[in-house]
Amino acid sequence: MVRISWLSCALALFVFLPQAATAASVQEERHELMESAKDAAKPVGEMLKGERAFDAAVVEESFGTWEHVAATTGDLFPPGSETGYDTKAKSTVWTDRAGFDQALQEFSTAVSMAIEAAPQDVEALKTATGPVFKACKGCHDGYRVEKED
Repeated sequence: MVRISWLSCALALFVFLPQAATAASVQEERHELMESAKDAAKPVGEMLKGERAFDAAVVEESFGTWEHVAATTGDLFPPGSETGYDTKAKSTVWTDRAGFDQALQEFSTAVSMAIEAAPQDVEALKTATGPVFKACKGCHDGYRVEKED
């Protein structure tokens, strides 16, 4: 009977501990989400600068990533997550939550409008993404710690 208990415990540790050890913190989740937004912006930026040919499929994929970011970001800043995993979030995320939520809504609206515009060339892409990048900058200016050079 004791062997079964030990075996059961060992099996439980073997099965469940690796999952618990790999569970990401909310700070890690939001970091990864912001990295995905940055990764999605890169090819769009290259198209806007003429460094890459316009590709509607890539634009659509980037817009889809941003739509996901807009839909999930707010939930990744709960009270108590102000520190940890080298977070870049300013304290204003929590002290000015209404402003932060408004900035996220502006980003969401800009992304929705870009998706609806469905740009088919670089000029249309410039028009569609201008408000998206402006909303990104606005949120970063108020709610993200500046990068150190």
